Amino acid sequence: MKRFARFQSLQTSPRTAASGAFAILAAATLAACHGGDDDSSSGGPAPNTLPAFVSGSVNTQTYDGTSDDLLTAGLGKTGLASASAPGIAKPAAPTSAELRRLAIYSNYRALVDMSANGGYGRFWGPNVDLNGNDTLGEGKIAGKEYIAYSDDGSGTQNVSLLVQIPASFDPDQPCIVTATSSGSRGVYGAISAAGEWGLKRGCAVAYNDKGGGNGAHELATSLVTMIDGTLASTSLAGTKAIFKANASASDLASFNSAFPNRYAYKHAHSQQNPEASWGKNTLQAIQFAYWALNDMFGPVSGSTRQVRYNKGDITTIAASVSNGGGASLAAAEQDTDGWITAVVVGEPQINLNLPSQVSVRQGGVPVGSFGRPLVDYTTLANLLQPCAALAPAAAGAPYLTTLAVSTTNAIRTARCATLATNGFVSGGNTVAQATDALNQLHQAGYQTDSDTLHAPMWDSQAVPAVAVTYVDAYMKASVLDNLCNFSFGTTNAVTGAAGVTPIVSPMPTIFGTGNGIPPTSGINLVYNAGTTGAADHRFATPDASYAGAACMRALWTNGNPTMVDSVNAIRVNANLRGKPAIIVQGRADALVPINHASRPYLGANRVAEGSKSQLSLYEIMNGQHFDAFLSVAGFDTRFIPVHYYDIQALNLMWNHLKNNAPLPPSQVVRAVARGGTAGAAPALSTTNLPPIATDPGANAITVSGGAVNVPN
Repeated sequence: MKRFARFQSLQTSPRTAASGAFAILAAATLAACHGGDDDSSSGGPAPNTLPAFVSGSVNTQTYDGTSDDLLTAGLGKTGLASASAPGIAKPAAPTSAELRRLAIYSNYRALVDMSANGGYGRFWGPNVDLNGNDTLGEGKIAGKEYIAYSDDGSGTQNVSLLVQIPASFDPDQPCIVTATSSGSRGVYGAISAAGEWGLKRGCAVAYNDKGGGNGAHELATSLVTMIDGTLASTSLAGTKAIFKANASASDLASFNSAFPNRYAYKHAHSQQNPEASWGKNTLQAIQFAYWALNDMFGPVSGSTRQVRYNKGDITTIAASVSNGGGASLAAAEQDTDGWITAVVVGEPQINLNLPSQVSVRQGGVPVGSFGRPLVDYTTLANLLQPCAALAPAAAGAPYLTTLAVSTTNAIRTARCATLATNGFVSGGNTVAQATDALNQLHQAGYQTDSDTLHAPMWDSQAVPAVAVTYVDAYMKASVLDNLCNFSFGTTNAVTGAAGVTPIVSPMPTIFGTGNGIPPTSGINLVYNAGTTGAADHRFATPDASYAGAACMRALWTNGNPTMVDSVNAIRVNANLRGKPAIIVQGRADALVPINHASRPYLGANRVAEGSKSQLSLYEIMNGQHFDAFLSVAGFDTRFIPVHYYDIQALNLMWNHLKNNAPLPPSQVVRAVARGGTAGAAPALSTTNLPPIATDPGANAITVSGGAVNVPN
């Protein structure tokens, strides 16, 4: 296929090539009624009409694969591996190209282990081909990008949709891979998790940001981010901002006066419970990809580009990880029209309508709890983890904070004491209280494999950040609400005091560096009811803002109607409608516990689909949620990269779809930790990474009538 020429300026693709208002209306009506199928009245192809959910123009950019590209933004394997982020000529005013490069760099590195001893450049990376060989050099991939918003015209949704079409795409053997963003990341959020594999395979990659999109609104300046990451004032942005707070200028000014230097974030403060639309957003990304492929490869009649690919014509794998994986499962469940061919997801964050027939056992013994929604287990973990970290069974945990040991121990001890005073834990001393807190986490479904992860999950603020963001989202809270006295703002680096004006505003580069869920890019999680005023939640009170954590927990346990309605709106039924599917998850996952995600989903799917089920679960020993942490001392010796098995699962699914090879059955994969000295673990090797077995034997996970039994 002819290589794409470098094209520097953004182009705007027309909403339809049909001429005249009547033709546009007729084409839109046809697409709405027939889903883009051929025009049955004439027997010929229909015009390639932009889906009705796309709002505004579609911007395109073509990359030559040398100076810039789809996968590495011109950085190549070497640049992505560099500890130094790509530079910006004018830091106060980055260009859209610089922001894209920074976003790809940051998001790529956020989801995979980038250390050489951990496998980057050897088992995965731009240079590694689909057979696992180092043959691709710097791994740059030429091609074309399409980007647009999905919205109803109001500008309140503005879900970013992006399609990458590599120059290697074969129009006669078309394929699409979705890469729905994980976490609350921007549109490139799953580029290393699913985008890289799809691009190497020659598939179009359909990205979307799930309506989270790292959208930030700086209240002090009224600056917001646009779809390309550049900034505008709320008045100039109009309906084109990724997000702006839904409040009057006067109310925001009053709030900023009372709470200086605060930020509204889209996932937390859109007041739309965006998670309820994640499946729909993923399906929209696929439909947008169909339109883009028809725009490139559809036949031309006169001045009209026509449809070459109708729904179901393109092999499409819904793929991603974490809540991007959950979005893929939701999309597959909602897909009644045949857009999705198969599903491959890692560590999916998913909330179930749990059938009564489902049970989960490990080694024949019932697990402590299973199938709880995220808000339940996360608010409990946020409450108990600082204390549980002091239990003897959790000793030697990897240290994932810049705080001094004395500071973290003081926080943990104080949290234990406050929990005991309020009846959440029992015990006459700190060790007894911490042991009870850890036992409660076990009873709540957390694996003993995760015991040494409770400290780093809380210390890194992953769990507190998720708790606050999701509670805000489920409560449909405005930034003005300061729900449970939490907000997002800049703080003093030494004292933690909130309200400080940042020396360098995070806004110019937040599209490139932010993850959409503070703390990020210098914006921290603030507790406003601190002992001496608002401060970083870890320092606001001696017990690390216990009252705020207890408040969030109570919103769920007391059955707040808004909370309950929002959680019920996001629950899924595990009916994949006969689609072949693979779920990969690490047993030690302490952010999305496997007992609340993959295991009960497997059982619920068997209840929903019975003998028609084509779902396999591959549970990875010594695997946890954050592969990017594997370069940290203590993570390197204990845990292995789940991403390695995500790639293997995608290859297995491809072989199944193209060669009818059977998918290996559900199983435990006994990956082996690297061991050695923390911070200097030996290089990862295939000895650590046994393959997913065609015949797992005693390692098989069995499912009978919804009852899941996992071998020890």
